[in-house]
Amino acid sequence: MFSDKANKLFQEVIEKYHVINTVDQSFENPYDRNSHLIEHLLYRKCWIDTVQWHYEDIIRDPNIEPVAALTLKRQIDASNQDRTDMVEYIDSYFLEKYKEVVPHNNATINTESPAWAIDRLSILALKIFHMHEEATREEASQDHRNACQKKLDVLLEQRIDLSTALDQLLSDIASGDKYMKVYKQMKMYNDDELNPVLRAANK
Repeated sequence: MFSDKANKLFQEVIEKYHVINTVDQSFENPYDRNSHLIEHLLYRKCWIDTVQWHYEDIIRDPNIEPVAALTLKRQIDASNQDRTDMVEYIDSYFLEKYKEVVPHNNATINTESPAWAIDRLSILALKIFHMHEEATREEASQDHRNACQKKLDVLLEQRIDLSTALDQLLSDIASGDKYMKVYKQMKMYNDDELNPVLRAANK
């Protein structure tokens, strides 16, 4: 199943990141783009998500200096753009993969594309990793660990459900029971012509 591959790879990424566990560490993709394209894309996608997870932790420091916070906010904005770009690259992979499939006359469209479901699965892997840390943190109280274990159990169940739904979606697309229709991003706040503040600043 595709979700098995994705979940295993996401775990690989998250564990690799936490060896050094700093947001400014160098990135190296072990999967060659030409011979292992989907693995390459999934690895990069989860790395972006993992770094951004830790950006979000850092920026919530109540003692962070304003200049540092602004710099970090710019990094988070750039990371969000990278994240959205990667979702589109992954959807392009599936569009190419299933381009010869002729949808049935009664085929339906899904509420989200495969790549956005994969995006949710990547974030879920991060939630599971960090909730497990909290559920097993020795210096935490037993009440804290118990509460986190209950949340972890829910997250693990959610991963099973989301993985099943993703695999079913891909199966339905492959069989023609569903069809893909991808809308490219139309973000306005990063566009010099569409964001009035950026437009004014560039005059």
